[in-house]
Amino acid sequence: MINEGNSLFDLSGRVAVVTGAGGVLGGSIAASLMRAGVKVVATDIRQENLDTRVAELKHIHEDVIGVAGNVLDLENLKELAQTVKKQWGRIDILVNCAGGNVPGATLREDQNVFDMKIEDWEKVTNLNTNGTVYPCLAFGEVMAEQGSGSIINISSMATYSAITRVPGYSVSKSGINIFTQWLATEMALKFGEKVRVNALAPGFFIGDQNRAVLINPDGSYTERSVKVLARTPMNRFGDISELNGAVQFLCSDAASFITGVILPVDGGFTAFSGV
Repeated sequence: MINEGNSLFDLSGRVAVVTGAGGVLGGSIAASLMRAGVKVVATDIRQENLDTRVAELKHIHEDVIGVAGNVLDLENLKELAQTVKKQWGRIDILVNCAGGNVPGATLREDQNVFDMKIEDWEKVTNLNTNGTVYPCLAFGEVMAEQGSGSIINISSMATYSAITRVPGYSVSKSGINIFTQWLATEMALKFGEKVRVNALAPGFFIGDQNRAVLINPDGSYTERSVKVLARTPMNRFGDISELNGAVQFLCSDAASFITGVILPVDGGFTAFSGV
C-alpha cells in the first residue's frame, strides 16, 4: 500500500539552489534538503566557508556543487542558472538564505537614528533586497520556462512590528515580504500554478550575526534577550534546524495550493501580545 501522506512530502531527485550556503542558516537548510534526496547547488560569496560546507555536504551524498558567487551580481547568477540547467536539466527549488545584518548597521544603545551612517543603511538594504530579488530573477526564470518550481525567501520578525536598533534590516526585510507576495502573484498568473513563491519569517535564533546583542561575554542573556523571551510563549530561542521542516513542506507537493505566504517559525512571538 502506498503511503500517500509521505509521497506528498517527497523531494527526492529535485534540484535546489541555496544562496548563502556557507552560513549557518543556509548550511542547515542545504544539508536538510540533501538528506531528503535533493541535488544541491550551494553558493556563497566566501570561498573558504563554501569549501568547508561542500565538504560537509558530500558526506550526505555526492550530488552537491559549490559555486562562489555574489547575489548582487545578476549576470553571474544568470550564468550559474544556465550552468545548473545544463548539468541537471532543471531547477526545482531556490532558497534565498544570503542576507542578514551587516557590521555598523545595528545602532548601539547610546545611538539614535540620526547617528546612523547612510553607507551602512545602503549596504544592508541592498544586501537583503537585491540579494533576494536578483536570485529570484535569475533562477526563477528557469522555473517559469519549465512551468514549475518553489522559491523560499527569508523574512524576519522585524517585519511585524518595530524592533529597536535595526532600521535598515527591518525595512529591507519588510520589502522582501511584499516582493514575495508580488512575485507569487506574477508567477501564478503568467507562468502557471506550479511556480510558487513563499517566505519564512524566523523567530529569534542565536547566531554569529546577533550573538553579541543577545549573549553577554560571560554567557548570560543580555537585557535584549530577556525582552525577546518575555514575548515568546515557548520561552526559548529557536534551534536553526527547526526551520528545515518548514522549508521542505513549502517546497513539496503538500503545499501545492500555498503561494504568497510569509510563514512565521517563531515559538509564538508574533501571536503574543505580551499580556
